Amino acid sequence: MPLSAQDVRNKFRRFRILVVGRAKAGKTTLLQKVCNTTENPEILDSKGNKIDADAVKLFFDCGYHDINYELVFRSNPHFVFHESCGFEVGGEDEFKKMKEFVSERASTRKLNERIHAIWYCIPMDEYHRAMTMAEEMFFSEYNTNNVPVIAVFTKFDALSAVALRELRRTPGLTSKDLLERTPKRVEEIFANANIWEQLCGTRHPPKDYVRLAKMNIDETDCGPLLECTRVALREEALQMLLISTQQTNLELCITYDFSVS
Repeated sequence: MPLSAQDVRNKFRRFRILVVGRAKAGKTTLLQKVCNTTENPEILDSKGNKIDADAVKLFFDCGYHDINYELVFRSNPHFVFHESCGFEVGGEDEFKKMKEFVSERASTRKLNERIHAIWYCIPMDEYHRAMTMAEEMFFSEYNTNNVPVIAVFTKFDALSAVALRELRRTPGLTSKDLLERTPKRVEEIFANANIWEQLCGTRHPPKDYVRLAKMNIDETDCGPLLECTRVALREEALQMLLISTQQTNLELCITYDFSVS
């Protein structure tokens, strides 16, 4: 008999995601969108104890991250996030901590502590330096085993501003021309940067990528990221677990129902 959503939740309890990326990559905004909230998460230590207010302020204001801390939003406690600041801040020490964390949490027999997916955020307002040493180290040296890695190109709308500036240098273009040509120019800029091709050429490339834009607008959501993550998961039970955390995302639920029918 196939497992029900409740059976899956009883087995795994919560869907756990490691979020990686440099400072100002839009990670917190992304997580707020996923959990449909504008509030900051509660931060818990590895034993489930809530971190005091001063430590929380240090976390958000100063960019201090302990990868073992759990980030949980009250709006959707079925997600647990871990956040790493990337390697440009902590150097070799941060790299070692992340490598140990991924190695341990990807294969632990304690199902409630296992990470199920990794979201690697790369901001497109810095598209010209998308592949730094941090990305090269991660995708060349990290074997995440069965944990899928999704490359998340955040702030993708920043490329629209770049495209518009370039097009405005072309004589004779009207406002209508600029509006019509900007999307195509955005695609050209992204393609010419060869970011995805560089990631695919690494030793341990991501499973897939998504492009997220206008995360500051209420109407936008992270449906494409959640669907991409669902497809990348190898176990149907984990797919069901992810779906069960997102009952408010009707489109994702319908897509899953059709895929298994």
